Amino acid sequence: MPVIKSAKKRMKQNVTRRARNFPVRSELKTLIKKELQFIKDGSLADAEKLLPSVFSIIDTACKKKIIHPNNADRKKSRVARALNELQKKGETKKEASTPEKPGKAEAKA
Repeated sequence: MPVIKSAKKRMKQNVTRRARNFPVRSELKTLIKKELQFIKDGSLADAEKLLPSVFSIIDTACKKKIIHPNNADRKKSRVARALNELQKKGETKKEASTPEKPGKAEAKA
């Protein structure tokens, strides 16, 4: 326990700040984990629906100085990159599954 008066005040401030910051940090971690799980499971619609709220909570945490701006940018980049890879996989599956229509040259032959 602190003995010095200023140390006692710092301890009170730290408790207050932790109570204020903890819910934001907790929600940040939860939403990022949920988003990455949707991407891992391959549910593109759920992942796209959750993406704006993930970016919003990352920006909020950055604005409140809970995480560093570079950390926020890195988190957003990683989530966006993972979602883009999932979208590309979905597009290649669609292209492979749809039969191509014959062109004019093939139709005459």
